[in-house]
Amino acid sequence: MNARHGDIADSTASRPFAQVDVFTEVPTLGNPVAVVLDGDGLTDEEMAAFARWTNLSETTFLLPPTAEGAAGGADYRLRIFTPGGELPFAGHPTLGSCHAWLEAGGAPRAGDAVVQECGVGLVTIRREARAAVAPDAPQEEPAGPGRLAFAAPDLLADEPVPADDLAAIVAALGVPDDAVLDHRVLDNGPGWRVVLLDSADRVAGLAPDWSRLRVEHPDLSVGVAGLYGDDDGPDGAAVEVRGFALAMGIPEDPVTGSLNAVVGQWLVRDGRLPDRYVAAQGAALGRAGRVHVERDGSGTVWVGGASVTCVAGTVRL
Repeated sequence: MNARHGDIADSTASRPFAQVDVFTEVPTLGNPVAVVLDGDGLTDEEMAAFARWTNLSETTFLLPPTAEGAAGGADYRLRIFTPGGELPFAGHPTLGSCHAWLEAGGAPRAGDAVVQECGVGLVTIRREARAAVAPDAPQEEPAGPGRLAFAAPDLLADEPVPADDLAAIVAALGVPDDAVLDHRVLDNGPGWRVVLLDSADRVAGLAPDWSRLRVEHPDLSVGVAGLYGDDDGPDGAAVEVRGFALAMGIPEDPVTGSLNAVVGQWLVRDGRLPDRYVAAQGAALGRAGRVHVERDGSGTVWVGGASVTCVAGTVRL
């Protein structure tokens, strides 16, 4: 990848690589992330080009921490790219990359806690009890580090959605105004305009038309959430979530850690969701993502789920 325009590609290096499905223990039912486990020496342009080539919602590159990050306890540094550019933070790439790092023999400096350095600073990732395997999945204990959860970064913005943005979003979703119970701009690196609709069924049935929004508001990424009744959700899920990361060039993301983080911070704080719950996401795309959210006694919101490696080997970059 260092060679260009027909030059002999003799300067490429073989680098360890994994493709990890996140928020599932059953391969193909979560959200995949491509992980280059040794990104040292790659330029920004080379990373971006590889992310465009994988054509996944995110591709990540693991690097040694900076001096500042190492002083703060970082085990590694993560750079996160979409096909449209770099992100300071994203949830499922954080969990999938940590899963790949641990599976490849990474050893955290501080016991069971892994510390990731990324664009928003240091993010703590903890190992949790393994999630239950789906009833129709093989029942043997799967290999891997088990379920991981990241501490949601502090919100950089938390305010109502501006009226013109909200009107455009509601029109694109094709729902009546009174179906919107609440709305917030919530930013944890990726900036989300999140609307709470009046039911999980309404969220699941959405067929948005983003054509006008892409022209008039091209920088928006939209999250939608709707609550289930008691024990109504799949696998006991309390909320149905969908994420449309238009600003990142992603029409709909299968399962979105950063969005579920801000939804948890918002709706748990406001008493609409309990301190511990499961979110469902991805059914509209044929996935079955399950996101485990918990607010601990200190007020930190943890966002976690299972991960499974689907591809492991090397990539030449």
